[in-house]
Amino acid sequence: MKVGVIGGSGLYNLPGITNVNEEKITTPFGEASDLFISGTLHDIPVVFLPRHGKGHRITPTEIPFRANIWGMKKLGVTHLISVSAVGSLKEEIVPGHIVLPDQFIDRTRQRVSTFFGNGIVGHVQFGDPVCQNLLKYVAKASKTVGASFHQGGTYICMEGPAFSTRAESNLYRSWGASVIGMTNIQEAKLAREAEMCFSTIALATDYDCWHQSEEEVTVDQILQVMHNNIETSKKILSETLKILPAERPCSCGSALKYGIVTSAEMIPEKVLSDLEIIVGKYLSK
Repeated sequence: MKVGVIGGSGLYNLPGITNVNEEKITTPFGEASDLFISGTLHDIPVVFLPRHGKGHRITPTEIPFRANIWGMKKLGVTHLISVSAVGSLKEEIVPGHIVLPDQFIDRTRQRVSTFFGNGIVGHVQFGDPVCQNLLKYVAKASKTVGASFHQGGTYICMEGPAFSTRAESNLYRSWGASVIGMTNIQEAKLAREAEMCFSTIALATDYDCWHQSEEEVTVDQILQVMHNNIETSKKILSETLKILPAERPCSCGSALKYGIVTSAEMIPEKVLSDLEIIVGKYLSK
């Protein structure tokens, strides 16, 4: 077992890691967001990556999602936990609360969300985009540290970088969605293709603009709530690592077993080489 953590707004490092090693990984999909920080926490190997880069210099659309997940796979990550800031679409999800979504709706338009293409076709099951086993332990850890959290819910992933119009916000509420963010759906899709267990810790920083009793969100307001809440997410991550078993009773580790439909001999050599760590165990020429 090796646990990867992708940090979002406000989470640019993971405290408590020992035997730290920073590594730049060359990927077939360009540079990752930043250096991968490997080490040990509670005797568990961990890898941390800030998705927006140090100094928060990469917009949601510009995040090199494929490079980030490919790099995690290259480093042997089996479980991936994504931490991100979100807006609340429900009254009961108060700014400062934490949501552990189990569903996503993809409203992005300008991003590549798959390792497949360029001569190789594959399809993975994605009806349940979050690993229920990993989610169970993240929820248990959230309860242990006393977090105000909501287990389950739907995460709307929008393109950004602008926030929603009020009409959009009310539309998403009519769909029953819980929170809205700009990053996690690509990570969830790519993690499934990479056969990683995946779960999200969504930090509600504000009510989205549907909440007309509130002024429209500002970056300063988001950052203030984030600073107040980020310590809780660090405690949840630490506690999760304490209790997470190495065994994987889920099907995440074999998500691609029946998913690749292109014959190995038809796949271009470079594509096969680039995706060796993703598809290699299922293909042979």
